[in-house]
Amino acid sequence: MERPVNKMRIVFMGTPDFAVPSLQALHEAGHNIVGVFTQPDRPAGRGGKITASPVKLLAQKLELPVYQPASIKDPASLELIKQLAPECIVVVAYGQILPRAILEYPPFGCVNVHASLLPAYRGAAPIHWAVINGESKTGVTTMLMDEGLDTGDILLAKEVAIDGNATTGDIHDQLMLIGAELLLDTLQGLKEGKLKGTPQPADFSYAPILQREDERLDWSWEAAKIHNRIRGLSPWPGAFTTFRGEEVKIWQSELVEEDVFPELLPGEISLERNKRFIVGTGKGKLKINTVQPAGKRKMSALDFYNGRKIAAGERFL
Repeated sequence: MERPVNKMRIVFMGTPDFAVPSLQALHEAGHNIVGVFTQPDRPAGRGGKITASPVKLLAQKLELPVYQPASIKDPASLELIKQLAPECIVVVAYGQILPRAILEYPPFGCVNVHASLLPAYRGAAPIHWAVINGESKTGVTTMLMDEGLDTGDILLAKEVAIDGNATTGDIHDQLMLIGAELLLDTLQGLKEGKLKGTPQPADFSYAPILQREDERLDWSWEAAKIHNRIRGLSPWPGAFTTFRGEEVKIWQSELVEEDVFPELLPGEISLERNKRFIVGTGKGKLKINTVQPAGKRKMSALDFYNGRKIAAGERFL
């Protein structure tokens, strides 16, 4: 990435993997990062080991000062921000809502990198819902933050196409790199006085936090909707169904274009002569490639079929 002509004094706020390339880009570009705020260390994995966030790990590697307030709304957080005296606060998937006093403090404002083409998909899970809803495109937007939920003035945006088989993980990895580049361009434009925010259009949509029921597959849906749900929940948290009372996650599927199979009820399983694992839906059929029974490793759908000795007429429910 090209180094900007004008450097800024920056406080960075971020937590997950998505935020890591943005912090790395700011450092490589020579910006003066005076503090990195990230969520407190939390238990992770099956063992519940206390784990630092990806942003904290990078900040430590770069020898940047790290702050982990339990609440950014605590008055002590504002006092700390004033001591650090940033020209701009950069926020990338931080995970806490900033109070007005902090939003209004830096002279260049608080710049957020959001993984959608605002005003579409405001909220916590924009990539998941764009894929789940079968969108053909999404993107990254930088905006000047206000007190609303992703309602601030738009600074820059870049569009990305979504392939019909792309997963949330695929799009996430694209957007986090594009977001880092867009962030550098945004800061350069603000510092030079060439970039002004534009109010968002009135029409908007939300991408709420995923709930458990959002992960459950309904085989009465048409095949395309089920396929989008599966790829939209991959690699996290995973779409699930049940078989013989056992929960099974479905990680990879394909739409079946031709219709040469016998009629199948929604959820009914059939193994084609060429060893394709086919499931009936409310409209069309779906080929399942990868599954994961509860407590087991991921496996091919064929291994699952053979291991369970699935009989004709058995169904996912």
